[in-house]
Amino acid sequence: MAKQASEIRIALPSKGLLAQGSKELLENVGLAIYNPNPRQYQAQIPSLPGVVVIFQRPGDIVVSIRNGNIDFGFTGRDVFLEKRGANGSILELHSALGFGVCSLNVIAPESWEGIDHVRDLKIYQKQMGRPLRVATKFPKLTHSFFADNGDLAIDVIRAEGTLEIAPTVGYADLIVDLVSTGTTLRDNRLKILAGGQVIQSQACLIANLDGLKNNPETLSIATQLLELIGAHLRAKQNLAIFANVRGDSAESIAELVFQNETIGGLQGPTISQLITREKEKWYAIHLIVQANQLHQAIKEVRGIGGSGVVVSPVSYIFEEEPPEIKNLLAALEA
Repeated sequence: MAKQASEIRIALPSKGLLAQGSKELLENVGLAIYNPNPRQYQAQIPSLPGVVVIFQRPGDIVVSIRNGNIDFGFTGRDVFLEKRGANGSILELHSALGFGVCSLNVIAPESWEGIDHVRDLKIYQKQMGRPLRVATKFPKLTHSFFADNGDLAIDVIRAEGTLEIAPTVGYADLIVDLVSTGTTLRDNRLKILAGGQVIQSQACLIANLDGLKNNPETLSIATQLLELIGAHLRAKQNLAIFANVRGDSAESIAELVFQNETIGGLQGPTISQLITREKEKWYAIHLIVQANQLHQAIKEVRGIGGSGVVVSPVSYIFEEEPPEIKNLLAALEA
């Protein structure tokens, strides 16, 4: 269906973990998708009137955005890098959405003794006396990787479907494929070669560059998406701590806070005096700390006399100048 001039389209993967992750991310930032009929390839986002959601395969999303038929899309970064083309028509708005994490790797049979690193492949090639055959769904990235890693002669075989069987049946010597847990490789007696990581991948958000430059409404939607997604992803890495502390003044408690490593907050602690019936002064402190430093933060809060410590998740952290939007505007000016 042809795209209307005033219509803004966002493409989501039609199935799989990328589809689930994209829908959950949009829902978490207040942009839930309304799709009463799962068999339909279109849906709406009620909080973004005029925006149409299209469901496609991850690779088709990249091609559609490259051709200008879709304005925005969620896809895997591996697919984006493979299919983005050379004309610069796609802008990557966010490269790390936190789901769909995997890596693209060079993989060989376990039976190849002494071949444990990519550089060892020259030994096998010399024994075979011919280019090594590499089966992959990512021929562009595969060619680029081997071109940057020595003078190994390869013949890339573009393949679809299950690649793990290729070395066994003999139509390829190696495969370059995506790995998440590695269970499938072990089951098929395959091994990842050291030095053979082509890319580290996860879900990304991409957009058509011409649409961003020429349509103010498209740019407005891009800014809204980046503002909400960026604030949400920053918040997921942090926790809020509330505690009560005895002290002579807010300033004296702040000095105690700043003597510690993890409880300084974003710019500093928020401290306010409590109204109590006790003669001693009590103050409430509010801190933002990194989630992976929570145990140390609690020790430090206790160390300055904190009690009644409450820890809560954070939904959003909005920056004064979000780096995602700064990068977008800089790319449009380039």
